[in-house]
Amino acid sequence: MPFVNIKITNEGVTPEKKAQLIAGATRLLQEVLGKNPQTTVVVIEEVGTDSWGIGGETVSERRKRGA
Repeated sequence: MPFVNIKITNEGVTPEKKAQLIAGATRLLQEVLGKNPQTTVVVIEEVGTDSWGIGGETVSERRKRGA
């Protein structure tokens, strides 16, 4: 049973976009690895931009600078 964990920042991703991510990840595992879509689990975790860091600073700070 494949398990996919997608982590994204919590910046207004709609339920429709999340459904597309789930369907796409499931389809990719089926096409590339021959995995059964009925047993593929996909979890989307939304992380606050204050809790996500890149290059030693939070995404919130990077966005304030325009990076």
